[in-house]
Amino acid sequence: MPRKVNYGLDYDDDYDDNYDEYDYRYEVDENAETPSQKETIKHSVWRCSICTYDNDETMSSCDICGVLHGPLLNNSIYDKKRTANIFDLKSSRVSSTVVGRDEAVKVSSMRSDSSNLSTEKGKHNRLDEINILKNIEVGPPAGSRTSDNCSASVPEGWLDHVDESSVAVNLRSSVKRSLSLMPKERNVMVDDSSSSRNGGEANSLTSNLENISFAAKSGHSNDANPGRANSRAQYKPEKWMLPEKAEHSLTQLNLAIVGHVDSGKSTLSGRLLHLLGRISQKEMHKYEKEAKLQGKGSFAYAWALDESAEERERGITMTVAVAYFDSKRYHVVVLDSPGHKDFVPNMITGATQADASILVIDASIGSFEAGMDGTKGQTREHAQLIRSFGVDQLIVAVNKMDAVDYSKERFDLIISQLGTFLCSCGFKDSSVSWIPLSAVENQNLVSAPSNFRLSWYHGPNLLDAIDSFQPPTREFSKPLIMPICDVIKSPSQGQVSACGKLEAGAVRSGSKVLVMPSATIATVRSLELDSQACPIGRAGDNIAVSLNGIDGNHVMAGGVLCHPDFPIAFAKHLELKVLVLDGATPILIGSQLEFHIHHAKEAARVARISSLLDSKTGKVAKKAPRCILAKQSAVVEVILQEAICVEEFSKCKALGRVFLRTLGRTVAVGIVTRIVEEQ
Repeated sequence: MPRKVNYGLDYDDDYDDNYDEYDYRYEVDENAETPSQKETIKHSVWRCSICTYDNDETMSSCDICGVLHGPLLNNSIYDKKRTANIFDLKSSRVSSTVVGRDEAVKVSSMRSDSSNLSTEKGKHNRLDEINILKNIEVGPPAGSRTSDNCSASVPEGWLDHVDESSVAVNLRSSVKRSLSLMPKERNVMVDDSSSSRNGGEANSLTSNLENISFAAKSGHSNDANPGRANSRAQYKPEKWMLPEKAEHSLTQLNLAIVGHVDSGKSTLSGRLLHLLGRISQKEMHKYEKEAKLQGKGSFAYAWALDESAEERERGITMTVAVAYFDSKRYHVVVLDSPGHKDFVPNMITGATQADASILVIDASIGSFEAGMDGTKGQTREHAQLIRSFGVDQLIVAVNKMDAVDYSKERFDLIISQLGTFLCSCGFKDSSVSWIPLSAVENQNLVSAPSNFRLSWYHGPNLLDAIDSFQPPTREFSKPLIMPICDVIKSPSQGQVSACGKLEAGAVRSGSKVLVMPSATIATVRSLELDSQACPIGRAGDNIAVSLNGIDGNHVMAGGVLCHPDFPIAFAKHLELKVLVLDGATPILIGSQLEFHIHHAKEAARVARISSLLDSKTGKVAKKAPRCILAKQSAVVEVILQEAICVEEFSKCKALGRVFLRTLGRTVAVGIVTRIVEEQ
């Protein structure tokens, strides 16, 4: 490997070093002239104009900094005149101050005889020359008007963020352009092949270097810089991103099935799927046989959704089950959520994708009251969570009416007690439908009830009530946002798929997506919608995105797929506007909480309570309170243990809704109002 030497440096007379310790494996001619007397020209090597490293002539780029060997670099091969060309500015007025990391270097009134360039500390490295070149400004040709005080200023700390490899690649073209604009009277010798005249227009190295874009050093060539976020108002969707108006197409509706444990959610979902032909008679017969063998014959329809052995053994839903059916107006995606209090985090993860919801109530004596219990009942908590997800359309399915002999008095009692609570949660009476039914006896599901004891009810059945929902609004014209709910990895095939609901934008095969929080760009290989391949996924679709060009470890649940030009924020210090739920323990400064947002969960600490808000006006009622009590709204700051993907609620609702839990209970719900410190 060729050695690196320094030429044209003035060393101090008292500088002494013992070179006997080093073996360079070449003989030194005592009669040879020193570099200060005469520089030896070796045509077998070429000198890098950036880092001054001696490279072999066969190398196309510098071995140290990677700058390409071109015509400009050939002009600077150990030639005294050509070496001095870059700094030969005798006639120009240069007065610039370079702010370095160690000290300021003052460069002024450079002479034409600059073959012996010196620095104040004798350090001749790449950063020094970049600083000097960054601040050299070439004056205009003779005859043109210009100011005598030509100076260039460098923002303090700019060089701390400079990617030196990017500077090396782009500096050659910048220097070439600037040198070509120098007037002849400067005595700058540049080959005709590498120079051009531009009509006497004034240019500078400073203006050229300011246009260089620097890539972040993250260890991956396809990484993106999340710090360069563009305004979403500048985004213009392409034609294929907008949905086509088809005559017979169904709108997708994500429907969450929630309620207290053992209220019959899975049985209701399974029975509905069977009646609509999504579960064949053969499959249903198999479920009935398996359930009877384990002594759980009544769980046959539930087993169509509860597929794991543990769920069937325990008789409860533990994860969110996904199924599909078509009604007259909608392609419905059923999200069967767990009702047990231990699996509320799983319910949050799945039901956060909902556009509408069915709240299943057990009409049995004592069961409804248990679900409404403030400490152990999940009916209240699920209703509060669903409203916090942004769901404002609700069907209250009063199930197991056969257990109370289809009593109208029992139905009216449930409406009176639960209706008042739903109004306090923010549901409007006009957006809530009340339907008595029995999933086991197939009463009032897809057709009018046949049992005469339910003749007092004259409203719609469950399927008609689902069709009465207003279609959800979709953000097709906004940049891509897809929170990752689940990740499917195939190590044998080297593939990774991200599953979730497209909250905004659209994606298709071949699209480039930014995977957060790893800030890595990947290519979409294929898409799956309802377990079938599809060419395009748009806002509102629950899809699986197969990715190429990314390590599977960089794709994780709780992350986000987004547009490369519009990255999602990644932060751990947030300002929230929260509402403490009824019956919750007071929240103090320093309280440790579980922080839930879309599909991410993280430990959090309350760092500050800024103010209490008036429940009616929303204005500040008290500043810096000591604690937040039940039913109070407040502005707080939380610090998470690890950073998460998050956005302000005003920018993206799906990434701005938060839930605070502690000791197995949801104590507060709220929104992100400000990102205090972004990572």
